Amino acid sequence: IGLPEPQQKLLGAVLDTGKPVVVVLLNGSALAVNIAKQRAAAILEAWYGGQEGGTAIARTLAGQNNPAGRLPVTFYQSVDQLPPFDDYAMKGRTYRYFTGEPLYAFGYGLSYSVFHYSNTKSNTLPNGQFEITARIKNDSRRAGDEVAQLYVAVGNAKPALKGFVRTHVPAGQSKNVRFVLNSTGLQGAVVTVGGGQPDNSRSVSTTLPKN
Repeated sequence: IGLPEPQQKLLGAVLDTGKPVVVVLLNGSALAVNIAKQRAAAILEAWYGGQEGGTAIARTLAGQNNPAGRLPVTFYQSVDQLPPFDDYAMKGRTYRYFTGEPLYAFGYGLSYSVFHYSNTKSNTLPNGQFEITARIKNDSRRAGDEVAQLYVAVGNAKPALKGFVRTHVPAGQSKNVRFVLNSTGLQGAVVTVGGGQPDNSRSVSTTLPKN
């Protein structure tokens, strides 16, 4: 999952110039770009952009587009963190079962705006489902989209993504986001809403009613 050796040498040479460097990744799966994380000014994950991919990259680097994407996979530091390739068990894989320190976590992503979460609440609806709400504030001078993610942890199990919503928040303003969950087996579970996984600094938690 590392970059090919010629690309690593090229990246190292460019970084050694001392100029600010933004690394743009064009790939179809997770990559171990440790040097880029340590030394580059930024990393833009562009995946396979298609015909207008170059335009989208240029607009994002120029600040004309305010990105809001989130990683749909875990970026590992190396294959040494993963079970053998011929082991098809899920233990040690994906954000649900990986216990190490990832390079970039599932659900991670940044934008040119700064968002903060607060006021997470849960209540039981008349039909027995759980309603979870949270407030997102854009503490920057730039309007942007935020992807609010809902994670649920039952007992000692690791949190699982149960929903997400992308919402536009004008500069300096706040918006509420709302999720609805089937209550079966979730009584007393811990729910977290934020811009990433529960260990992310941009997240707030609450506990669902037990009955």
